[in-house]
Amino acid sequence: MCHFSKQVLAAFRELEQHRNPNSPYVFPSFSNPHGYMSTATPGKALERIGYGGKNKTNGHLVTHGFRATASTILNEAGFNPDAIERQLSHSEQNLVRAAYNRAEYLNERKSMLQAWADYLDEVHQRGEAKPLTLISP
Repeated sequence: MCHFSKQVLAAFRELEQHRNPNSPYVFPSFSNPHGYMSTATPGKALERIGYGGKNKTNGHLVTHGFRATASTILNEAGFNPDAIERQLSHSEQNLVRAAYNRAEYLNERKSMLQAWADYLDEVHQRGEAKPLTLISP
């Protein structure tokens, strides 16, 4: 199960209006009518707008860096590290803990994802990043 923020649901509703009716995918492949978008596409998009690949002028971004940024900010804000790691689909490295802890942290992840989306909206509106604060654990 995966929770989505209000912002992501709104984006999916917008995308639905532009969806290819012959494809079951939200992000279809342009080269394969029955396939989905390549995992390399977001990286190529960053390259095209001048932030990825060999272009170092605007800083070098990779899509995995967005995950690292989110993890760092959410940890610094005080969200449950286990919930963050589970949201990132990371597995527990401690084998004993992994054998016993099967928690999904769904409620925490839901509120964390909404807080993250609200934070990104604030950053976009202000044009600057300020610390994310944990409202309720």
